[in-house]
Amino acid sequence: MSVRHFLRSADLSPIEQATVLDHAAKLKRDRDAALAAGRSLITDELDGRTVAIVFEKPSLRTRVSFEVGIHELGGHPMKVDDDEIGLGKRETIADTARVLSRYVQGIVLRTFGQERIDELAEHATVPVVNALTDLEHPCQALADLQTMGQAFGDVRGRTLTYIGDGNNVAHSLLVACAQAGVHVRVAHPEGYAPDAGIVAAAREAAGASGAEVVVTTDVRAAAEGADALYTDVWTSMGQEAENEERLARFQGFQVTTGLLELATDDAIVLHCLPAHRGEEIAADVLDGPAARVFDQAENRLHAQKALLLHLLT
Repeated sequence: MSVRHFLRSADLSPIEQATVLDHAAKLKRDRDAALAAGRSLITDELDGRTVAIVFEKPSLRTRVSFEVGIHELGGHPMKVDDDEIGLGKRETIADTARVLSRYVQGIVLRTFGQERIDELAEHATVPVVNALTDLEHPCQALADLQTMGQAFGDVRGRTLTYIGDGNNVAHSLLVACAQAGVHVRVAHPEGYAPDAGIVAAAREAAGASGAEVVVTTDVRAAAEGADALYTDVWTSMGQEAENEERLARFQGFQVTTGLLELATDDAIVLHCLPAHRGEEIAADVLDGPAARVFDQAENRLHAQKALLLHLLT
């Protein structure tokens, strides 16, 4: 049986993605019931298996959700610090993949260039999961779709508008939403469009699902009639030197109360966090009744548990 990796949103077929999301919703219901009844949250699906968690970038939600999720599934999360292994420095990425594959049953990697995780997966004999690269953030997109499902039920035919940088989050949303039949719009400043290849892949997926993919610089047109408004920080990790330029270029791409009024009456607001109130999103919107950002954060746990079970069992 060939090893399955999750390096990009497209690595799950539309049917597989829907199956993982259905299972994530069930895992949430089961966990909520266990919490309410005071029962143990620990199950045996991973039955003592060890998953290595290797992070080259800082994290709150991703690290904690993976560690807690693996533990709750009966597995053992092994956090491996980058300064201990020096991925690609002390030894090659390929050799690290070969060594870890002899010890653990899965590898979760949060890194910089997509080529780093691609190389790790090429030489690993256990599943590799993308916990964020500069190109994609596919686990986040799964949690985002789960959050939309909680808000609306069936997400097919709904519209999600992403506002801001055409970054890794936008890339994964484009493909994952298109596969799910969600109309997806990306509104970006000039010069910050999403990757053309990923847009093309999203449009191909949309052709099969009946969704529509729109990439535009017109924020208000993109927000009109949307069911979800989504944003991310204007300056991501590794882009700190561009911060002042980005602050100037992204003016007008803030999610505000006025922009939210263009969306549907029951529209929700999403943000993958951490957020910079007063920059990409107004404080009264992030902290307002339409926001589902902490549901999103929680759903990283459920979506990733379902994903791990899909890949490891």
